[in-house]
Amino acid sequence: MARQKDAFYFDGFRRSADYACQAAKLLSEVMHDFNPGQLRERMDGMHAIEKSADEVRHDMMDELVTAFITPFDREDIVELGHVLDDVTDSIEGVLNRMYYDNVTDMRDDAVQMSDMVVRATESICELVNELPRFRHSKTLRELVFAINTIETDADHLFIESMRTLHTTCTDPLQVFAWHDVYRHLEQCSDDCERVANTIDSIVMKNS
Repeated sequence: MARQKDAFYFDGFRRSADYACQAAKLLSEVMHDFNPGQLRERMDGMHAIEKSADEVRHDMMDELVTAFITPFDREDIVELGHVLDDVTDSIEGVLNRMYYDNVTDMRDDAVQMSDMVVRATESICELVNELPRFRHSKTLRELVFAINTIETDADHLFIESMRTLHTTCTDPLQVFAWHDVYRHLEQCSDDCERVANTIDSIVMKNS
């Protein structure tokens, strides 16, 4: 019975990571084939993903209320569920801001940042898949390091993108809009790193 309960949480983490990856890929598709007239429709698709991710987290929290045995500390389960959900929320936030800040043209560095988020969420999926066997995993720490590296690279790109924006764009409304979008793209990478660091902390506490 204990193993069945453990599987419930690990499956929930996997599903949450998968929704984050779906959201990242949708955002990347929007940016690669940018059409401002389709943003409203794309937002609906993104919100459906975010809503499904919320349901997974709520199911895990409901189960946790009555659980007697858990695979690791309750507060760690809550925290991991929370930071995984944050990734999907932040990705949805980027698309929302592109819509209500009226972004009309795509910028190449923003596309690069969105692709970094895709890579980070794909690594999160791999990382979460390793979690049930963390004591014997040969790749878990490598995946944590890979996500940390993506976040560092995204920080550097964010700085250069902001510099280019403020030195080349002459439309103040678009400067404002892209400042908002870039900041939230960078937040996506930060949130991915939080997932990696949370899992790393759980592993260290339970090894």
